[in-house]
Amino acid sequence: MDRRNYAFDKVNFILLAVGMVIVLIGFVLMSVSGSTENSYNPEIFSPLHIKVAPAVCFVGFVSVIYAIIRKPKD
Repeated sequence: MDRRNYAFDKVNFILLAVGMVIVLIGFVLMSVSGSTENSYNPEIFSPLHIKVAPAVCFVGFVSVIYAIIRKPKD
């Protein structure tokens, strides 16, 4: 079998997919129905939406960067 010298291996792609899923989870946690002219939604200032969700997105972005930088073993 002819093995080519690719930049990514299977583990890199798995880590990349996991990182993207974490980022998507963070964006879903950030989404909340906003306030309108007629009604005020105090849920937009929930700690889940303004503290936890951005931290989850940050962890996801860091894991994606690690998946890109990680050098596959030969």
